[in-house]
Amino acid sequence: MPVLKADFSMCQGYANCVVAAPDTYDIDDDGVVVLLKDTIAAEDLPRVREAARSCPVSVLTIEDA
Repeated sequence: MPVLKADFSMCQGYANCVVAAPDTYDIDDDGVVVLLKDTIAAEDLPRVREAARSCPVSVLTIEDA
């Protein structure tokens, strides 16, 4: 099952990921991405992958486990 990763130190809080997949990503009070899930179900993968690609600073990745 694919695993979500984020470089929290590089996040700039644009929240594009939250708009695209609000059940997977959130932004905390400091403007840093929060991963609401560790792994992604196959049926959600295309949407969550597209949300990760929408990050202007490319801090989100999805790795195959």
